[in-house]
Amino acid sequence: MSRSSSGIVAGLTAAAVLAVGFLAYQASANVPDTLGKPATPSTAPSASPSGAPAPKPKNPLTVPAESGTGARVVYALGDRRVWLVDDEDQATRTFPVMPSTVSPKPGSYAVSSRTGEVPGSDGVPIEHVVRFANVDGVSVGFSAAVDGSMASPDPTLRTGGVRMKRADGDALWSFATIGSKIVVVQ
Repeated sequence: MSRSSSGIVAGLTAAAVLAVGFLAYQASANVPDTLGKPATPSTAPSASPSGAPAPKPKNPLTVPAESGTGARVVYALGDRRVWLVDDEDQATRTFPVMPSTVSPKPGSYAVSSRTGEVPGSDGVPIEHVVRFANVDGVSVGFSAAVDGSMASPDPTLRTGGVRMKRADGDALWSFATIGSKIVVVQ
């Protein structure tokens, strides 16, 4: 490379660095004061075109009102969530679940059987199986895959396993003994 080419490259590099610096300065001068700060009612954008406040999201810790009273396991089909509820109607634990292809109708059930470890109806090894319903010959119950997976079930199979994480399965296993109340809500 000749001296004149080196000078041109050096000049272009310097001009590029100056241009980037100038653009960065302009951008920083136009940053809104609220950037990086939590939204407050006065700075949060309205979620509705009318300007009315957006509805508050459902609190996943709140036990569904239509689930009865007393110690129980509540399974909300639409929310894909389970609550373990104590005698004082307080949720001691709540967690998401992956529903099976066969679901029970909303209502009250009782734990009818439990199995420590068994192959699931989809062939996946499962543990802490807590059965509580039977729908057209398909046994429905809670379980956790030994490998920790919570994959969506094959829609072509009729399965009744409501899957959860292993730690959640451990908690449900300890909570829901034979005869324990299971309440299914929409």
